[in-house]
Amino acid sequence: MAQPIDMLRALASDAQAPDDQLAPYLAKVRARAYTVTDDDVERLKRAGFTEDEIFEATVSVAIGEGLRRLDAAARVIE
Repeated sequence: MAQPIDMLRALASDAQAPDDQLAPYLAKVRARAYTVTDDDVERLKRAGFTEDEIFEATVSVAIGEGLRRLDAAARVIE
């Protein structure tokens, strides 16, 4: 049975590339997720994205960034 972290890696690698219009928002999620506001999401909805699209892109980027940070930490402590 695969480890949960391996399952996350597989899911993250299979994620579709996000729309270019999401790039500034997703950069904010990667670097400063704690600063994301309802206004950020509303702006994307006004641009034509559905809540599901925004959620999926957010989760995908958050998982990818979390894995990147986990790998960096593992390299430091090895």
